[in-house]
Amino acid sequence: MILVTGGKGQLGSALGALLEKQGKLFRAPDRERLDVTDLAVVCEALNGLKPSLVVNCAAYNHVDRAEREPHEAIAVNALGVRNLALVCEDLGIPLMHISTDYVFDGGSKVPYTIAHQPRPLNAYGRSKLLGEHFLTSMCRRYYLVRVSWVFGEGERNFLFKVFRWAKDRGTLRIVDDQVSAPSYAPHIAQVLLQLCETGAYGLYHLHNSGECSRYQWASYALGRAGWQGRIEPVSSDHFPTPAERPAYSVLDLYPLDEMIDYCLPTWQEATDQWLKEAGYL
Repeated sequence: MILVTGGKGQLGSALGALLEKQGKLFRAPDRERLDVTDLAVVCEALNGLKPSLVVNCAAYNHVDRAEREPHEAIAVNALGVRNLALVCEDLGIPLMHISTDYVFDGGSKVPYTIAHQPRPLNAYGRSKLLGEHFLTSMCRRYYLVRVSWVFGEGERNFLFKVFRWAKDRGTLRIVDDQVSAPSYAPHIAQVLLQLCETGAYGLYHLHNSGECSRYQWASYALGRAGWQGRIEPVSSDHFPTPAERPAYSVLDLYPLDEMIDYCLPTWQEATDQWLKEAGYL
């Protein structure tokens, strides 16, 4: 049995849907049923369920809010990972944890490999990096997978916000100096489950193939949906935010891309699939 924490989030939901489709036994509780920040709750849940694998999708993803709520971000993104690592190690359960491209500072001109040293720019990134440290120091059998710009079901993703803005405006201004690679949750879920079957524990990077700016991504999606408005590229300076974002956070997928029997679709193909699921195509 596989336990997926954060089961109501974009990636947790996609994993649950895929596991159900594959006929595998799993549990995917939300925070109300399994709060990873509570060690006693984690201990009781894992001792009761005795899963063969835990996939931690629970996360505090409010990047700007984390600047004024650093303790809340640390509680989920770091201490929650510590709790899972402690109990999984004690019970001999492999732990897969999902991290982020925001552990990097964006100063690179080439995709970040698993050998690059993290240097987060904001409180959210620092909390995620601390979670990585807890995982790698407390758990021997772990998969640490960094993803970027996750999108899937629900309202907490960039594309949903773009279409919400486009509904009421004839002109959109989107930043063109933040470059990364979108990660479509259903595609990512397929790779994660394949990785779990390899037994090759360690650090990995994962996203859909290719790279784009926020502006390029929004332009492609709105164009495919037939939006008749105007979209303009602007610098991040036009939209000051509490948290600084990395300018370039594309991840190098080696060696994961050579280990799995799955050809990762491009970010354009992933966007098309999201548009179909959302009813725009």
